[in-house]
Amino acid sequence: MTSNKTNLFIFISILLFSTEVFSQEPDIIFGTEIALDDLNDGQVKNSKNINWINVNTEDDTWRIEDELLICKGLPIGVMRSEKQYENFILEVDWRHMEAGGNSGVFVWSDADPNPDSRLPGGVEVQMLELDWVNLNTRDGKKPPIAYVHGELFGVGGVTTNPDNPRGTRSKSIENRAIGKGEWNNYKVICVDGTIKLSVNGKFVNGISKSTIKKGYLCLESEGAEIHFKNFKLIELPAGVTSEDQIAKEIK
Repeated sequence: MTSNKTNLFIFISILLFSTEVFSQEPDIIFGTEIALDDLNDGQVKNSKNINWINVNTEDDTWRIEDELLICKGLPIGVMRSEKQYENFILEVDWRHMEAGGNSGVFVWSDADPNPDSRLPGGVEVQMLELDWVNLNTRDGKKPPIAYVHGELFGVGGVTTNPDNPRGTRSKSIENRAIGKGEWNNYKVICVDGTIKLSVNGKFVNGISKSTIKKGYLCLESEGAEIHFKNFKLIELPAGVTSEDQIAKEIK
């Protein structure tokens, strides 16, 4: 009889613990996810919030204020989406608050930061403030100005084919980003290993044949305050994606 009571107590304890774990609130709720089938003549029938989980930054690195997501930039690291995405259209407005600010969004990411860089694998859609090239000369030379207008590149072992090569990276063919304190708009279309990036109203960059085609979204904290708003993701139909083209799921 005692054994049965003990087993019942253990079972109830495990059940309560499991319920508590799985009912935890996300670290940040920001942005809207919409299924393509829920769009009708431009009107949204149904949408849901996007939940974000802090991966390797501090509790106060990210905060919501007046419908803005504010990242203070320290420490370097990311937060990730709760779920993985494959084919989608992402739209977001962003502005740096410091000269030379550095940030970005990772798509198809493993959300598993490298211990040295503190950043994960995936394809980075870079968000740099225009003065970055002036503040980061190398051997007396400035990086190319296109570097700060939405460069795309694979990291953490992910490889891509750049539309406009700068080594293994792809640079924008027109300089469209604006500087600190001003809002920039990115539209990022991600389909079947191909990404096309629109900066402030015009498509200017892209990559194809990404070796990873499904994974997490990650927002990046990299040393400077940045603000995000109007984050919207429209999920598109799935493609033919093999197991080795999907980032490992985080349990």
